[in-house]
Amino acid sequence: MPQEPEKTRRVALMLDLEWPYKRHTGIFAGTQHYAQEQGWESTIDEYVTENLPQRRTKSIPYDGVIARATSKLAERAARIGLPVVNVLYSSPAWRQLPGVFPDFAATGRLRAQHLLARGLRRFAAFGREARGSKMEVTAFQAEVREAGFPCDTVKLALNPKRTHASWREHQQRIDSLMSKWRPPIGVFASSEQTGRMIAQMCRQRGWRVPLDVAIIAGGNEESLCEYPRPSLTSVELGFERLGYEAARLLDRLMDGDAPPTEPILLPPQGLVVRESTDFFAVEDPLIASALEFIASNSQRHQIGANDVARALNIGLRTLQRQFRKYLDRPISAEIQRVRIERAKRELVQSKRPIYEIARDVGFGRTMQMYKVFRRELGVTPREYRKKRRIESET
Repeated sequence: MPQEPEKTRRVALMLDLEWPYKRHTGIFAGTQHYAQEQGWESTIDEYVTENLPQRRTKSIPYDGVIARATSKLAERAARIGLPVVNVLYSSPAWRQLPGVFPDFAATGRLRAQHLLARGLRRFAAFGREARGSKMEVTAFQAEVREAGFPCDTVKLALNPKRTHASWREHQQRIDSLMSKWRPPIGVFASSEQTGRMIAQMCRQRGWRVPLDVAIIAGGNEESLCEYPRPSLTSVELGFERLGYEAARLLDRLMDGDAPPTEPILLPPQGLVVRESTDFFAVEDPLIASALEFIASNSQRHQIGANDVARALNIGLRTLQRQFRKYLDRPISAEIQRVRIERAKRELVQSKRPIYEIARDVGFGRTMQMYKVFRRELGVTPREYRKKRRIESET
Protein backbone atom coordinates (compact mmCIF):
# COMPACT_ATOMS: atom_id res chain seq x y z
CA MET A 1 0.00 0.00 0.00
CA PRO A 2 1.29 3.49 -0.73
CA GLN A 3 2.45 5.39 2.33
CA GLU A 4 0.48 8.41 3.42
CA PRO A 5 2.36 11.68 2.92
CA GLU A 6 3.95 12.98 6.09
CA LYS A 7 1.85 15.62 7.81
CA THR A 8 3.19 19.17 7.66
CA ARG A 9 3.98 20.38 11.15
CA ARG A 10 2.30 23.58 12.26
CA VAL A 11 4.37 25.72 14.61
CA ALA A 12 3.34 28.94 16.33
CA LEU A 13 5.82 31.70 17.14
CA MET A 14 5.17 34.11 20.01
CA LEU A 15 8.29 36.31 20.04
CA ASP A 16 7.10 39.93 20.51
CA LEU A 17 8.24 40.80 17.00
CA GLU A 18 7.17 44.42 17.31
CA TRP A 19 10.49 44.93 19.12
CA PRO A 20 13.27 45.30 16.49
CA TYR A 21 16.04 43.74 18.58
CA LYS A 22 18.05 40.60 17.85
CA ARG A 23 16.62 38.83 20.88
CA HIS A 24 13.32 38.97 18.98
CA THR A 25 14.05 39.18 15.25
CA GLY A 26 17.26 37.13 15.37
CA ILE A 27 15.54 34.26 17.16
CA PHE A 28 12.71 34.45 14.62
CA ALA A 29 15.20 34.26 11.73
CA GLY A 30 16.83 31.19 13.28
CA THR A 31 13.50 29.41 13.67
CA GLN A 32 12.70 30.09 10.02
CA HIS A 33 16.05 28.71 8.91
CA TYR A 34 15.14 25.42 10.57
CA ALA A 35 11.48 25.57 9.51
CA GLN A 36 12.43 25.89 5.84
CA GLU A 37 14.74 22.90 6.10
CA GLN A 38 11.97 20.79 7.64
CA GLY A 39 9.04 22.09 5.59
CA TRP A 40 7.13 23.41 8.60
CA GLU A 41 4.15 25.72 8.41
CA SER A 42 5.06 28.67 10.65
CA THR A 43 2.52 31.10 12.06
CA ILE A 44 3.32 34.30 13.94
CA ASP A 45 0.73 34.31 16.71
CA GLU A 46 1.35 36.76 19.54
CA TYR A 47 -1.90 35.59 21.18
CA VAL A 48 -1.23 31.89 20.91
CA THR A 49 -2.34 31.30 24.51
CA GLU A 50 -5.78 32.71 23.86
CA ASN A 51 -6.05 30.74 20.60
CA LEU A 52 -5.42 27.39 22.26
CA PRO A 53 -8.32 25.30 23.60
CA GLN A 54 -8.63 25.09 27.38
CA ARG A 55 -8.78 21.29 27.39
CA ARG A 56 -7.40 18.42 25.32
CA THR A 57 -9.17 18.09 21.96
CA LYS A 58 -8.49 16.92 18.42
CA SER A 59 -8.74 20.46 17.04
CA ILE A 60 -5.54 21.95 18.50
CA PRO A 61 -4.37 24.49 15.88
CA TYR A 62 -0.62 23.85 16.36
CA ASP A 63 1.78 20.94 16.80
CA GLY A 64 4.25 23.02 18.81
CA VAL A 65 5.14 26.52 19.98
CA ILE A 66 8.34 28.56 20.29
CA ALA A 67 7.73 31.50 22.60
CA ARG A 68 8.87 34.12 25.00
CA ALA A 69 6.67 32.12 27.29
CA THR A 70 4.24 33.24 29.96
CA SER A 71 2.98 31.21 32.91
CA LYS A 72 -0.47 31.11 31.32
CA LEU A 73 0.94 29.59 28.12
CA ALA A 74 2.91 26.99 30.10
CA GLU A 75 -0.17 25.97 32.07
CA ARG A 76 -2.49 25.74 29.08
CA ALA A 77 0.05 23.87 26.95
CA ALA A 78 0.61 21.35 29.74
CA ARG A 79 -3.14 20.84 30.04
CA ILE A 80 -3.54 19.93 26.36
CA GLY A 81 -0.19 18.18 25.89
CA LEU A 82 1.29 20.74 23.47
CA PRO A 83 5.11 20.97 23.22
CA VAL A 84 6.50 24.44 23.94
CA VAL A 85 10.09 25.70 23.87
CA ASN A 86 10.80 28.86 25.85
CA VAL A 87 13.41 31.38 24.64
CA LEU A 88 12.91 34.05 27.34
CA TYR A 89 15.24 33.47 30.29
CA SER A 90 13.35 36.05 32.38
CA SER A 91 10.06 34.23 31.82
CA PRO A 92 8.22 33.33 35.05
CA ALA A 93 7.71 29.90 33.44
CA TRP A 94 11.39 29.26 32.76
CA ARG A 95 11.48 26.26 35.13
CA GLN A 96 8.23 24.80 33.81
CA LEU A 97 9.25 24.58 30.16
CA PRO A 98 12.26 23.31 28.20
CA GLY A 99 14.28 26.31 27.12
CA VAL A 100 17.16 27.48 24.95
CA PHE A 101 19.01 30.57 26.21
CA PRO A 102 22.29 32.45 25.90
CA ASP A 103 24.91 31.34 28.41
CA PHE A 104 24.88 34.63 30.32
CA ALA A 105 27.59 33.54 32.75
CA ALA A 106 29.96 32.75 29.86
CA THR A 107 29.12 36.12 28.29
CA GLY A 108 29.89 37.97 31.53
CA ARG A 109 33.25 36.21 31.80
CA LEU A 110 34.07 37.03 28.17
CA ARG A 111 33.40 40.72 28.74
CA ALA A 112 35.61 40.77 31.84
CA GLN A 113 38.42 38.87 30.12
CA HIS A 114 38.44 41.37 27.28
CA LEU A 115 38.72 44.37 29.59
CA LEU A 116 41.34 42.63 31.75
CA ALA A 117 43.37 41.90 28.62
CA ARG A 118 43.45 45.65 27.86
CA GLY A 119 45.44 46.11 31.08
CA LEU A 120 42.64 47.68 33.13
CA ARG A 121 42.68 47.33 36.92
CA ARG A 122 39.46 49.07 38.02
CA PHE A 123 35.99 48.06 36.88
CA ALA A 124 32.27 48.82 37.08
CA ALA A 125 29.21 46.95 35.86
CA PHE A 126 25.68 48.19 35.14
CA GLY A 127 23.08 45.42 35.07
CA ARG A 128 19.31 45.31 34.79
CA GLU A 129 16.52 43.75 36.81
CA ALA A 130 16.39 40.62 34.66
CA ARG A 131 17.59 37.09 35.42
CA GLY A 132 20.05 36.92 32.53
CA SER A 133 21.53 40.33 33.26
CA LYS A 134 22.01 39.45 36.93
CA MET A 135 23.89 36.28 35.98
CA GLU A 136 26.04 38.19 33.52
CA VAL A 137 26.99 40.86 36.06
CA THR A 138 27.71 38.27 38.74
CA ALA A 139 30.04 36.35 36.39
CA PHE A 140 31.72 39.59 35.25
CA GLN A 141 32.35 40.67 38.83
CA ALA A 142 33.62 37.22 39.85
CA GLU A 143 36.09 37.12 36.93
CA VAL A 144 37.43 40.56 37.78
CA ARG A 145 37.73 39.82 41.49
CA GLU A 146 39.43 36.49 40.80
CA ALA A 147 42.06 38.49 38.91
CA GLY A 148 42.50 40.55 42.09
CA PHE A 149 40.73 43.79 41.16
CA PRO A 150 37.70 45.72 42.49
CA CYS A 151 34.40 45.99 40.66
CA ASP A 152 31.46 48.24 41.57
CA THR A 153 28.01 47.17 40.40
CA VAL A 154 24.70 48.97 39.96
CA LYS A 155 21.35 47.36 39.13
CA LEU A 156 19.25 49.54 36.84
CA ALA A 157 15.54 49.33 36.13
CA LEU A 158 14.48 47.10 33.25
CA ASN A 159 12.42 49.91 31.72
CA PRO A 160 13.76 53.25 33.02
CA LYS A 161 11.78 55.28 30.46
CA ARG A 162 8.36 54.66 31.98
CA THR A 163 8.23 58.28 33.13
CA HIS A 164 10.50 61.30 32.96
CA ALA A 165 11.07 61.00 36.71
CA SER A 166 12.22 57.37 36.40
CA TRP A 167 14.50 58.33 33.53
CA ARG A 168 16.08 61.10 35.60
CA GLU A 169 16.58 58.65 38.46
CA HIS A 170 18.24 56.25 36.00
CA GLN A 171 20.68 58.96 34.90
CA GLN A 172 21.40 60.00 38.47
CA ARG A 173 22.25 56.45 39.56
CA ILE A 174 24.78 56.18 36.74
CA ASP A 175 26.18 59.65 37.45
CA SER A 176 26.48 58.88 41.16
CA LEU A 177 28.70 55.86 40.54
CA MET A 178 30.75 57.70 37.92
CA SER A 179 31.54 60.38 40.52
CA LYS A 180 33.50 57.74 42.45
CA TRP A 181 35.58 56.53 39.50
CA ARG A 182 39.31 57.01 39.19
CA PRO A 183 40.20 56.53 35.50
CA PRO A 184 41.31 54.47 33.73
CA ILE A 185 38.41 52.10 34.35
CA GLY A 186 36.70 49.31 32.41
CA VAL A 187 32.90 49.42 32.28
CA PHE A 188 30.36 46.77 31.34
CA ALA A 189 26.86 48.03 30.48
CA SER A 190 24.17 45.43 29.90
CA SER A 191 22.50 47.46 27.14
CA GLU A 192 23.74 49.60 24.28
CA GLN A 193 21.52 52.45 25.47
CA THR A 194 23.24 52.51 28.86
CA GLY A 195 26.62 52.30 27.14
CA ARG A 196 25.71 55.32 25.04
CA MET A 197 24.61 57.26 28.12
CA ILE A 198 27.89 56.51 29.88
CA ALA A 199 29.87 57.64 26.82
CA GLN A 200 27.91 60.92 26.74
CA MET A 201 28.46 61.49 30.46
CA CYS A 202 32.16 60.84 29.99
CA ARG A 203 32.29 63.58 27.37
CA GLN A 204 30.55 65.99 29.77
CA ARG A 205 33.18 65.22 32.41
CA GLY A 206 36.05 65.62 29.97
CA TRP A 207 36.92 61.90 30.13
CA ARG A 208 38.16 60.17 27.00
CA VAL A 209 36.65 56.94 25.69
CA PRO A 210 38.49 54.57 25.67
CA LEU A 211 41.65 56.03 27.22
CA ASP A 212 39.97 57.02 30.50
CA VAL A 213 36.83 54.86 30.36
CA ALA A 214 36.67 51.69 28.25
CA ILE A 215 33.11 50.52 27.58
CA ILE A 216 31.75 47.15 26.49
CA ALA A 217 27.99 47.16 26.09
CA GLY A 218 24.95 45.20 25.00
CA GLY A 219 24.33 42.41 22.51
CA ASN A 220 25.76 43.90 19.30
CA GLU A 221 22.78 45.80 17.94
CA GLU A 222 24.87 47.23 15.10
CA SER A 223 22.98 50.50 14.57
CA LEU A 224 23.32 51.39 18.25
CA CYS A 225 26.93 50.20 18.50
CA GLU A 226 28.31 51.90 15.39
CA TYR A 227 26.89 55.41 15.83
CA PRO A 228 27.52 58.01 17.09
CA ARG A 229 31.23 57.75 17.76
CA PRO A 230 32.90 56.34 19.69
CA SER A 231 31.57 53.03 18.40
CA LEU A 232 30.85 50.52 21.16
CA THR A 233 32.56 47.17 21.65
CA SER A 234 29.94 44.50 22.17
CA VAL A 235 29.32 40.75 22.30
CA GLU A 236 27.53 38.84 19.57
CA LEU A 237 25.24 36.48 21.47
CA GLY A 238 24.11 34.51 18.42
CA PHE A 239 20.34 34.83 18.59
CA GLU A 240 19.81 33.29 15.13
CA ARG A 241 21.65 30.20 16.33
CA LEU A 242 19.49 30.25 19.46
CA GLY A 243 16.31 30.29 17.36
CA TYR A 244 17.61 27.44 15.21
CA GLU A 245 18.44 25.32 18.27
CA ALA A 246 15.05 26.11 19.83
CA ALA A 247 13.37 24.84 16.65
CA ARG A 248 15.56 21.75 16.62
CA LEU A 249 14.59 21.02 20.24
CA LEU A 250 10.89 21.55 19.45
CA ASP A 251 11.21 19.08 16.58
CA ARG A 252 12.46 16.42 19.00
CA LEU A 253 9.64 17.18 21.46
CA MET A 254 7.04 16.89 18.68
CA ASP A 255 8.59 13.48 17.87
CA GLY A 256 7.75 12.46 21.44
CA ASP A 257 11.23 12.76 22.96
CA ALA A 258 11.49 13.63 26.64
CA PRO A 259 12.43 17.27 27.33
CA PRO A 260 15.98 17.91 28.60
CA THR A 261 16.32 18.09 32.37
CA GLU A 262 18.22 21.40 32.16
CA PRO A 263 17.96 24.42 29.84
CA ILE A 264 20.20 24.41 26.78
CA LEU A 265 22.72 27.24 27.19
CA LEU A 266 24.57 28.51 24.13
CA PRO A 267 27.93 30.28 24.46
CA PRO A 268 28.38 33.73 22.88
CA GLN A 269 29.63 33.80 19.31
CA GLY A 270 32.39 36.23 20.21
CA LEU A 271 33.51 39.80 20.72
CA VAL A 272 33.05 42.61 18.24
CA VAL A 273 35.83 45.03 19.19
CA ARG A 274 35.22 48.67 18.34
CA GLU A 275 36.59 52.07 19.37
CA SER A 276 35.32 52.06 22.96
CA THR A 277 37.91 49.46 24.07
CA ASP A 278 40.51 49.71 21.29
CA PHE A 279 43.52 50.61 23.43
CA PHE A 280 45.83 49.27 26.16
CA ALA A 281 45.41 50.72 29.65
CA VAL A 282 48.90 50.18 30.97
CA GLU A 283 50.63 52.79 33.09
CA ASP A 284 54.05 51.83 31.78
CA PRO A 285 54.54 53.34 28.25
CA LEU A 286 57.05 50.60 27.38
CA ILE A 287 54.49 47.83 27.97
CA ALA A 288 51.82 49.79 26.09
CA SER A 289 54.18 50.02 23.10
CA ALA A 290 54.93 46.30 23.35
CA LEU A 291 51.22 45.45 23.36
CA GLU A 292 50.62 47.64 20.31
CA PHE A 293 53.51 45.95 18.49
CA ILE A 294 52.15 42.50 19.30
CA ALA A 295 48.63 43.45 18.20
CA SER A 296 49.99 44.74 14.87
CA ASN A 297 52.42 41.88 14.20
CA SER A 298 51.11 38.73 15.88
CA GLN A 299 49.97 37.38 12.49
CA ARG A 300 53.63 36.85 11.59
CA HIS A 301 54.35 33.18 12.23
CA GLN A 302 57.93 33.73 13.38
CA ILE A 303 57.33 36.62 15.78
CA GLY A 304 58.55 35.94 19.30
CA ALA A 305 59.65 37.71 22.48
CA ASN A 306 63.02 38.62 20.94
CA ASP A 307 61.28 40.40 18.06
CA VAL A 308 59.22 42.50 20.48
CA ALA A 309 62.31 43.49 22.49
CA ARG A 310 64.26 44.30 19.33
CA ALA A 311 61.44 46.48 17.98
CA LEU A 312 61.44 48.49 21.22
CA ASN A 313 65.22 48.64 21.41
CA ILE A 314 65.32 47.12 24.90
CA GLY A 315 66.86 44.05 26.46
CA LEU A 316 64.71 40.93 26.49
CA ARG A 317 65.17 40.25 30.21
CA THR A 318 64.17 43.81 31.10
CA LEU A 319 61.05 43.56 28.95
CA GLN A 320 60.14 40.18 30.45
CA ARG A 321 60.41 41.65 33.97
CA GLN A 322 58.13 44.54 33.02
CA PHE A 323 55.57 42.15 31.51
CA ARG A 324 55.52 40.13 34.71
CA LYS A 325 55.19 43.28 36.80
CA TYR A 326 52.33 44.90 34.88
CA LEU A 327 50.51 41.98 33.20
CA ASP A 328 51.58 38.96 35.28
CA ARG A 329 52.26 36.91 32.15
CA PRO A 330 55.19 36.37 29.76
CA ILE A 331 55.48 38.00 26.35
CA SER A 332 54.87 34.68 24.58
CA ALA A 333 51.54 34.27 26.40
CA GLU A 334 50.34 37.66 25.12
CA ILE A 335 51.35 36.79 21.55
CA GLN A 336 49.42 33.53 21.81
CA ARG A 337 46.39 35.23 23.41
CA VAL A 338 46.12 37.70 20.51
CA ARG A 339 46.40 34.88 17.96
CA ILE A 340 43.70 32.86 19.71
CA GLU A 341 41.31 35.84 19.84
CA ARG A 342 41.81 36.57 16.14
CA ALA A 343 41.32 32.91 15.27
CA LYS A 344 38.11 32.75 17.34
CA ARG A 345 36.67 35.77 15.52
CA GLU A 346 37.57 34.34 12.11
CA LEU A 347 36.09 30.94 12.95
CA VAL A 348 32.76 32.46 13.94
CA GLN A 349 32.45 35.38 11.55
CA SER A 350 33.72 33.75 8.35
CA LYS A 351 33.49 30.48 6.45
CA ARG A 352 37.17 30.45 5.55
CA PRO A 353 38.99 27.10 5.73
CA ILE A 354 40.72 26.45 9.04
CA TYR A 355 44.12 26.05 7.42
CA GLU A 356 43.86 29.59 5.99
CA ILE A 357 42.89 31.02 9.37
CA ALA A 358 45.78 29.20 11.09
CA ARG A 359 48.19 30.67 8.55
CA ASP A 360 46.82 34.22 8.60
CA VAL A 361 46.58 34.70 12.38
CA GLY A 362 50.15 33.52 12.95
CA PHE A 363 49.92 29.86 13.97
CA GLY A 364 51.42 28.78 10.68
CA ARG A 365 50.42 25.12 10.58
CA THR A 366 46.88 23.89 11.18
CA MET A 367 48.06 21.30 13.70
CA GLN A 368 49.69 24.01 15.80
CA MET A 369 46.39 25.87 16.06
CA TYR A 370 44.60 22.61 16.96
CA LYS A 371 47.18 21.93 19.66
CA VAL A 372 46.83 25.42 21.19
CA PHE A 373 43.02 25.38 21.07
CA ARG A 374 42.86 21.98 22.78
CA ARG A 375 45.25 23.10 25.50
CA GLU A 376 43.81 26.57 26.12
CA LEU A 377 40.10 26.14 25.29
CA GLY A 378 39.53 22.41 25.62
CA VAL A 379 38.09 22.11 22.08
CA THR A 380 39.40 21.93 18.54
CA PRO A 381 38.97 24.92 16.18
CA ARG A 382 36.34 22.92 14.28
CA GLU A 383 34.41 22.21 17.48
CA TYR A 384 34.67 25.87 18.54
CA ARG A 385 33.22 26.98 15.19
CA LYS A 386 30.40 24.43 15.28
CA LYS A 387 29.29 25.42 18.78
CA ARG A 388 28.99 29.04 17.78
CA ARG A 389 27.41 28.77 14.36
CA ILE A 390 24.09 27.50 13.09
CA GLU A 391 24.84 24.02 11.83
CA SER A 392 22.36 21.97 9.83
CA GLU A 393 22.11 18.29 10.64
CA THR A 394 23.37 16.17 7.80
